[in-house]
Amino acid sequence: MIIDPLRTLPGVIAAALVGPDGLPIETHGDGGDAMAAELSALRASLDRTGRRLGAGEVTRIAFTSERIEVVAVSSGDFVLGAAMARGSDTRTAQQTLARLALELGHLPRPETP
Repeated sequence: MIIDPLRTLPGVIAAALVGPDGLPIETHGDGGDAMAAELSALRASLDRTGRRLGAGEVTRIAFTSERIEVVAVSSGDFVLGAAMARGSDTRTAQQTLARLALELGHLPRPETP
């Protein structure tokens, strides 16, 4: 599974891989399904913002809340992200996500009717 390397990283509490249709392909942790849905919605919003600002495609997302830190990458139509306990060192997760993003280009795309 694509997200397997994220499962063992210190601090990771949830992870998700979202496909082009916005549905989760893989999830990990209690919040994995919710994270997949939010990553899909966030991606759509950031893509729209990028187009309006002429900034191009969004390829990395990172934010910190009161309880968690989220890092995510996108490649083509796929989004892969990890939620980590607040205060965790996100560098290893960011490096792992960047490496895994290279594999996303090889995933089959769902057929469109």
